[in-house]
Amino acid sequence: MTAPTLAPQVEISAPPSGGPALTQPRARLAAGGRVALSLLLPLALAIGWELAVRTGFAQGRLMPPPSQIGATLYALAASGDLWLHVQATLVRVALGFAFGATAGIAVGALTGTLPLARHLLDPTLQALRAVPSLAWVPLFILWLGILETPKVTLIAVGVFFPVYIGVAGAIASVDRKLVEVGRIFRLSKTALARRILLPAILPATLVALRTGLGLGFLFVVAAELMGASEGLGYLLVDGQQFSKADQILAAIIAFACLGKLADALLVALTRPLTRWQDTARETL
Repeated sequence: MTAPTLAPQVEISAPPSGGPALTQPRARLAAGGRVALSLLLPLALAIGWELAVRTGFAQGRLMPPPSQIGATLYALAASGDLWLHVQATLVRVALGFAFGATAGIAVGALTGTLPLARHLLDPTLQALRAVPSLAWVPLFILWLGILETPKVTLIAVGVFFPVYIGVAGAIASVDRKLVEVGRIFRLSKTALARRILLPAILPATLVALRTGLGLGFLFVVAAELMGASEGLGYLLVDGQQFSKADQILAAIIAFACLGKLADALLVALTRPLTRWQDTARETL
């Protein structure tokens, strides 16, 4: 009878001490590659339109070339007007987002957890959600005047509804089995909300906040139609009145850059709250 053979022992070497440090340059390189890839399409469009105007293939009267738009942005920045308008718009969006998101989370949590509140409030809120943003402008001017209060209120209304819908829908879609597990372990209502309900609704709530922030930038244009003398929306109206296509496009580009930066900031600030998720959220 032959002796049993022993399985060969595999020697597992410990990872090098500098392993984590070696991955950091690769992570930075991958992040830089994603940024470069995201800039590829707008740069290609800008270069293509610039060449089309310079070669006479297209006219740049109503659609100025990127060089003219860049010169307008530089002139606005050098004079200080651009920063004045950007600051005014950002302050209005920040205040409107803070008020609208807070109210949306509170009312969404109320209607999502209490059936009586849902049957009482939700039909009216759904009807008000269908009202166009510009329909609120004359009413807010009549009620609140033409200073900053109606502008911030209009932005808050625009932010409120997507956050409310997102929070209420997230609470309504929580798996009942998770709640039953919490009750089996005899968790108190506070512990049940903190350890089960909050993690379950947090991802959808953060998506609703991003949607509300985007609508905040959408509503600020309507808000700055209320007799504003500063703000990127004012630049749009001023460019339209005096047929300054380059100024209109410069304001649109400023809106796009500010909206993207604000969204990226919100994602960065909320990423630690969902670090436990095994998802591709960091790629969004």
